[in-house]
Amino acid sequence: MPKPWIEGIHAYTPGKSSGAGGKPLVKLSANENPLGTSPAVFEAMGSAQLPSRYPDPDSTALRTALGKKHDIDPGRIVCGTGSDELLNLAAQAYAGPGDEILFPRFSFAVYDIAARRCGATPVEAAVSDYACDVDALLAAVTPRTRVVFLANPNNPTGTFLPRSEVDRLHAGLPGDVLFVLDQAYAEYLAPEDDDGGLALAASHENVLVTRTFSKIHGLAGERIGWATGAAHLIGELNRIRGPFNVTNHGQVAALAALGDDEWIERSRIANRDERARFADALAALGNHGIRAVPSEANFLLVTFTGDLTAEAAMAAIGQAGYAVRHLPGQGLPNALRITIGLPEDMDAVAAAIARAAQAAQSAA
Repeated sequence: MPKPWIEGIHAYTPGKSSGAGGKPLVKLSANENPLGTSPAVFEAMGSAQLPSRYPDPDSTALRTALGKKHDIDPGRIVCGTGSDELLNLAAQAYAGPGDEILFPRFSFAVYDIAARRCGATPVEAAVSDYACDVDALLAAVTPRTRVVFLANPNNPTGTFLPRSEVDRLHAGLPGDVLFVLDQAYAEYLAPEDDDGGLALAASHENVLVTRTFSKIHGLAGERIGWATGAAHLIGELNRIRGPFNVTNHGQVAALAALGDDEWIERSRIANRDERARFADALAALGNHGIRAVPSEANFLLVTFTGDLTAEAAMAAIGQAGYAVRHLPGQGLPNALRITIGLPEDMDAVAAAIARAAQAAQSAA
């Protein structure tokens, strides 16, 4: 029989890419980069090692490049099968039955899974307007708290804590609590908006920062993530991670993507501009009870509190040919998370929502 805490896990639900009857849809449900990945990646992958050979178990070249780019000792970096593996390993290494793992409400679904997977109890702290409330999070810390997860920017809300608040949160945590700062969307921030997580991880013993190549780098299909923190934290993750957890192609692709700063900046600016334009289009529908939560990521959380429901809006968007994310399982039955795509995609989605809102108002 499985352990009882495993039975309490609700398996992760990925974003849909098809509609009723298997109809293919443009996928705006998984926060992928609509521009794809750097051309340098395709060139590099073409010369990768043969699949018959095991990959470098330590991702040495990739860790060296990451260390150079971010001024981190490569010995304080570990790579993983996406950041998901590393988030799960952090929970497994530092929590277990009888312990608590804490995170804000409306956080990344993997945090709850990671807590339950190791037998710990997931605890959600209250939020303020969909965003992390540092005081509420600190108030939820108990002697049983072993790990605190924070995504910044947060998924699925897109909300963001500035550096001063991240510092205040860390300063308020007991020194024996692991603070895991999930920066999956960090590269979408303007440089001046850096939340200081890497500096915290470099100077404190209880901070682990995770990042991924799945988002702005456009390598979601290759599953590559990395984490940095004190040497003893990295040592524990290395102790329990998969021995060949990043493939040959994955290591080569990530190395090439990391080196193309121009592609990263192009993707950041395109997302910033299109996100603002889409938010403006939704703001014009505010009288229908439609609101886009302010976001610093590559998606918007859109709430529906008028005649048009989230389910009806999702159906209308699907009819227009697009898949978006409905999140009732994360306590957001009245909201859709919509990835920022190409301009023509966002125009079509905004138009579909507007038509549905007008129809719902007429029918009311």
